[in-house]
Amino acid sequence: MDLHTWITQQVEAVEAGARDALGEDVFFDVTDERTAQHYQRAGSPEVVLRRCEADRRILARHRLDPNFAYEAACYGCGTYGDLDLSNVDNINDCPELLDLAHAHGITPDVLAGLDQPQPPRPAPRSERRLGLGDILAATNPITTSDVPEALRGPRWKP
Repeated sequence: MDLHTWITQQVEAVEAGARDALGEDVFFDVTDERTAQHYQRAGSPEVVLRRCEADRRILARHRLDPNFAYEAACYGCGTYGDLDLSNVDNINDCPELLDLAHAHGITPDVLAGLDQPQPPRPAPRSERRLGLGDILAATNPITTSDVPEALRGPRWKP
């Protein structure tokens, strides 16, 4: 399981808990009325579900880049240079995902135990690819018989 999968599991667990608590009142034992109202709004299931939706949007943006078949690059971190190389070569090193994982309570031990993601497999090619010989054999030969007489030089060979 890589970092992206771990965060997705955490979001699903939080979202399931918030859906179960939807419609219930959450009470805090705080003497100050203003502080109690703040905690009530911050911990309501609706707020948690909105946060889960925001997390899912971040996860959708920061995913394995299908354009890089040789490394598990992050699609959402952008590219640099003429070759559009990925800014983050490994999705487990994506700063956005690391911040998101920290918000979901990842520990250094869990982070160290995560698998390194595998780059996406390239699309399979057809069984027989055309080679240079196939391409040259398929083209018509160049003929010089239609060159006008005025353009032919003294050593002209048709």
